[in-house]
Formats: sequence, C-alpha cells, structure tokens
Amino acid sequence: MKKENIIFGIRPVIEALKAGKEIEKILIQKGLRGEGFHLLNSLVKELEIPIQFVPIEKLNQITRLNHQGVIAFISEISYQKLESIIPFSYEQGKAPLILILDRITDVRNLGAIARTAECAGVDGLLLPEKGSAQLNAVAIKTSAGALYKLPVSRSPNLKESILFMKNSGLRIIAATEKSSIDYTEADFTKPIALIVGSEEDGVSDEYLKLTDERVRIPLQGEIESLNVSVATGIILYEILRQRKLAE
Repeated sequence: MKKENIIFGIRPVIEALKAGKEIEKILIQKGLRGEGFHLLNSLVKELEIPIQFVPIEKLNQITRLNHQGVIAFISEISYQKLESIIPFSYEQGKAPLILILDRITDVRNLGAIARTAECAGVDGLLLPEKGSAQLNAVAIKTSAGALYKLPVSRSPNLKESILFMKNSGLRIIAATEKSSIDYTEADFTKPIALIVGSEEDGVSDEYLKLTDERVRIPLQGEIESLNVSVATGIILYEILRQRKLAE
C-alpha cells in the first residue's frame, strides 16, 4: 500500500472525514477506546463509512509509523447517493438501469463489469459496503477508467436499497440459474435494477425474495456457469438491444 493511499492516526483520520475526503474503508484496532475513538466512531456511523476491527498486527503490516490503532484507505473514486442517481436518470427522460453487484469480491471481475456497464449505458453501479471488492487501482485499471465515469453508490443495507428502488418504480430482476425464464424472454424496456451475484453462490436468497423476475442464461456445454463479468455483459447487451428497438 502506497503511503499516499492511506491516512493513519485518530486525529488525521477525523479531520479527513470532516473535510469530506472520500474514504474506502477504515481499519480500527480491536479494543480501541478513548474520547478520540468515540468521536471517530460517531463520524463513521454518520457518514456510513465501512469499518473493520482488526488486530494491531494487521495495522503494523500496513505501516510501522504511529497509526494509533487507526488506518483509513483513501478512495480512488467519488461515491454518489443512490437517491440522486435514480431521479437524475428519470429527469434525463430515461428508464433507469441500475446494476447491483452482490458479493463480487474479485477486483478484476468488478473492473470488467464496470467497463461493460459503462459501455452499455448503465446509469449506476450499486455495491454493498461489506463483502465487495475494493475499488482500488487494479479495479480501475481493469475497468479502463470506467469507474471514473460510471456513477457508483455503496449501500450499508442492500435490502433497504432494493426496497427503495422498488418504491422508485424500478423492477428488480436477478440473473440466476434458479429460473426457468431465459434472459431474452424478459422485458427490459422498463426501469429496472439488475442483480448479479458471486460465481460461487449466485444472488443471495435474501435478495431473490425481493425480485420481480428472475432470468437465466442457457448453457449448452458441460461447464455449469459463466464468468460473472461475461454473464453480466450478455444480459446488459440484451437490455441495450431491447431498448434500442423500443425507441
């Protein structure tokens, strides 16, 4: 980790948060206490910054300087509020298209998905605060810079975000093998949020229960699944195809 990509020490991190610095996540030493910690913790909750409590050894591996039990990772991108992305899309006269990534933990997959999403005209990328790949330099390079152009939002509670989108007029569609409907049979011309999940487990059952429709990509070979970035690209370009025909 390059020194310019981290901030360490309780007071420097607090001041960075107060100044509006974009923070990817904060590592805090387990058992840390004191007035400074309580102020930091309060700010973190208010700003919905992901935190992780770790042993001091983990912090020492990142820097041997006086970190005081706190290290913050500076975000490579600027996050946006989902509550701003969707109305902006409607105002542009578009049917919003939001892509939700559920437990995509490989930075290269995330970068590849973002690249395709930007090319396909996705209005916003929604990531969970926890259980998602970090949007670091590798992800940005793999995205060919798309992560600088594509609005990205992160959610502290993906279930609540999905319900918000439903209330905003979006149909929730999941890409999952737990479906009998081929992706070409779905109507993608309406405002939608598409959920794609991890290659290991797919979309979480918790979110599948909230969907309006589930679609699958038919497979003819012996291998049981596609790479998640490839699968996402296939569906996104079916969405683009349908919307072009509907114009």
